[in-house]
Amino acid sequence: MTQPLSYVQHRPDNPWSTYLAQVDRVLPYLGRLAHLAETLRRPKRALVVDVPIELDNGTLAHFEGYRVQHNLARGPGKGGVRYHPDVTLEEVMALSAWMTVKNAAVNLPYGGAKGGVRVDPKKLSIKELERLTRRYTSEIGLIIGPQRDIPAPDVNTNAQVMAWMMDTYSENIGHTATGVVTGKPVHLGGSLGRVKATGRGVFVTGREAARRLGLNLDGARVAVQGFGNVGSAAAELFTGAGAKIVAVQDHTGSIANPGGLDMSELVPQAHREGGIGNFRACESLDNESFWDVDCDILIPAALEGQITAQRAERIRAKLVLEGANGPTSPAADDVLRERGVLVVPDVICNAGGVTVSYFEWVQDFSSFFWSEDEINLRLDKIMVDALRKIWDTADQHRITLRTATFAVACERILMARQERGLYP
Repeated sequence: MTQPLSYVQHRPDNPWSTYLAQVDRVLPYLGRLAHLAETLRRPKRALVVDVPIELDNGTLAHFEGYRVQHNLARGPGKGGVRYHPDVTLEEVMALSAWMTVKNAAVNLPYGGAKGGVRVDPKKLSIKELERLTRRYTSEIGLIIGPQRDIPAPDVNTNAQVMAWMMDTYSENIGHTATGVVTGKPVHLGGSLGRVKATGRGVFVTGREAARRLGLNLDGARVAVQGFGNVGSAAAELFTGAGAKIVAVQDHTGSIANPGGLDMSELVPQAHREGGIGNFRACESLDNESFWDVDCDILIPAALEGQITAQRAERIRAKLVLEGANGPTSPAADDVLRERGVLVVPDVICNAGGVTVSYFEWVQDFSSFFWSEDEINLRLDKIMVDALRKIWDTADQHRITLRTATFAVACERILMARQERGLYP
């Protein structure tokens, strides 16, 4: 008899529990592969590491780090690393599992992985952040590599962090291995178009979904939660298509302007000041009122677990585009479906980042690099083709886009598991 995972607390609000509930919903659509579904419920490998560093004042500090490889049946692990004070093993497990599904949904030759360190990076100096990154990389170095597991940026990590990771891994193995991470600076083997790739993917899937709904983007009202690389890039692209960004929320506050916020001013200020809270050409909202904003499109692009069943009852959008990973609970999914709100799920909507990460990985191996126009064209085609197959599956079985995405992806994952067999 299969035993449950003993190191995970199964609570309804736990990201891992959310993922398991999503797997349960796809079981009726897996056909002859359904007997392998337990594979989806168990990470292949979960590494917990101590990350000790010397602080600038000479004292020793310890941080807890994680790297989880959920499934490697389709290829090496792929997934970001986040630095956040609330990172937990269960969260990283769920994020790694969603990466497995996401990579299979867009048919990339990757499995799913994810990493994190429980730390508030804003409290570290740049030198302390470098020491933390290098020590964490050394601790997880025994399971990562260009053909084993390829980290990337995520919450509170960026191209500089990836450069430190690449350099540390390279020093430890004795030669430069640019392909060990993606999201690096361009002059160190990074790819053009990578920084805004996730936001571009949100826009591309949103554009296609709006077309199917008969929603004209010219004049459409958009609300964005989270205004980092994903949310701000998506906002700029929707504005370029004629939409109005009527509300934005991040960790510094919530703002609104029914006539549209000026992205040419808001984006630079948010990047310069680390948030939107001090923007003046708007009205301030309390954070909970953000969910009552009258809009056509809602983009949750912050952290997981933001759209609860209670908030789902209040959302006034016709279309929800999940720029974040796991922002909607299963109960909220049911509420939105009953209310006729279309949700484009994270596992396809925000797959633009990992798709361009794949391009970067391929370019590193060949030492031949593409132009940004080529990158964007390839990204658009992959995202549109993937969404079309998912939508056909949803129409065929009369299921939500989330369940359809899981159906398409899990069939590919379990087929790989079946054909590879078990060893020994």
